[in-house]
Amino acid sequence: MHTGSLEIVDLETPAEHQPRQVHNPLVRWLLIAAGSIFVGIGVLGIFLPLLPTTVFFLIAAACYGKSSPAAYRWLLHNRYFGKYIRNYQEHRGATVGTKVTAITTLWAGIGFSTYLLQPAAWLIGLLAVIAIGVSTYLVRLRTLRN
Repeated sequence: MHTGSLEIVDLETPAEHQPRQVHNPLVRWLLIAAGSIFVGIGVLGIFLPLLPTTVFFLIAAACYGKSSPAAYRWLLHNRYFGKYIRNYQEHRGATVGTKVTAITTLWAGIGFSTYLLQPAAWLIGLLAVIAIGVSTYLVRLRTLRN
């Protein structure tokens, strides 16, 4: 059934990768704000070795995809980090370098945090389970060749 609303189509991005837009203005603005925050954190991750990058850009893409076609397009076609998002969306994979960097920073960050904060044993266990799960996911993720 056609609702009469105009659907925005990005000709450079395949149709299966274009998320459905949210129509509530408040939700749209909240998603744009959240996406912008995640882009900022992702950019910080480029310069801070223990902060992951790609995951924040993927979250930002999800936020922008639901709220702003222009911001979504900008993020996907950004010359610095757009390729990481496109590789994940189009090929459901990551390069060996991306995997190694992600796993290394994950374990280094958790190890450093555990050493510095010395949390309770149950929290260390929980962090270890999360790190194992994320590492397993990344290792099993399709490896893209350049």
